[in-house]
Amino acid sequence: MDVAGLSMSLAQVNLTNNFGVAMLSKTLDMNDSMGQTMVEMMDRSMMEQSVTPHIGSHFDMSV
Repeated sequence: MDVAGLSMSLAQVNLTNNFGVAMLSKTLDMNDSMGQTMVEMMDRSMMEQSVTPHIGSHFDMSV
């Protein structure tokens, strides 16, 4: 049994695993930030509707 080879393989697996976890963490943070931004945008649009409720509520079209 090659102990040095086994040690190198385990170290490589550990490094790969840590990299994957770090990337997943960054992705989750980015998605959380994007979600918060979308909620803020929706809140602003709801504020616009409460200030001027007549805008965009009716659409009249004649041909």
